[in-house]
Amino acid sequence: MEARLTFLGTGTSMGVPTLGCGCAVCTSADTRDRRLRPSVALRWQDGERERVVVIDTGPDFREQALRAQIRYVDAVFYTHAHADHILGMDDLRPLSFAAFRNGGRIPLYASNETAAVLERIYDYTFAPATTYTNRAKVEIVALEDRMRVHGVEFVRVPVMHGSMEVSGFRFGDAAYLTDVSAIPEESFGLLEGLETLVLPSLRHTPHPSHATLKQAIAWAERIGAKQTWLTHIAHELGHEETNRMLPAGVAMGYDGLEVAVTLPDGVGQGAA
Repeated sequence: MEARLTFLGTGTSMGVPTLGCGCAVCTSADTRDRRLRPSVALRWQDGERERVVVIDTGPDFREQALRAQIRYVDAVFYTHAHADHILGMDDLRPLSFAAFRNGGRIPLYASNETAAVLERIYDYTFAPATTYTNRAKVEIVALEDRMRVHGVEFVRVPVMHGSMEVSGFRFGDAAYLTDVSAIPEESFGLLEGLETLVLPSLRHTPHPSHATLKQAIAWAERIGAKQTWLTHIAHELGHEETNRMLPAGVAMGYDGLEVAVTLPDGVGQGAA
């Protein structure tokens, strides 16, 4: 079954343009050099209803959802609890009210560590004694190695972000990884047989918790997906200039990019 993967944001924690910077990329007229904080949305048809699953809700989520015409969300998966991945959670409020009226809440799939940060920052949403009646109608669900959302299996892919373990996700013939400095050997086994792969590529020079362009290309070659798209891109890499130096099957992602992915047959027959 065909689905669409929408790149809501392909930038770093500071975004591109970066505040206070006048470099060639930050002042570029190429709209593909404008990068909001990293996030994607997976969409597929379930009967007459389109399903929407978002990975990470960063501080730009409201703008991203408006641009992508996201009018409801069925679930959110969180990679980790850094600000550029969670600080748009409260923007789920208007999207969650319809789910609540229908007797449910938007599930937020998060590790224990990420859940603790969400509950601390958004205590007015999650605290049992909260009196904030307009809080987002969401619920935290413990992240497991394999989870199903309306028939689609999401497989957690553990990766390292510096000294911190974070989550990537595989769904059908596609996988999404962001904020990665190392991929454990056992995780490569979860990435076999991919058609579409999303990998982070911060810049050329090394960083203690993010992959360089050279690392991303090496991972792409080892994993062997038909097409690899790069994300989590800093202002050191211009879109067109970098694209010209990439090998076949590897390309720069950009905000608003949509790619087709294939989900297993039988999607739409399961519950969230």
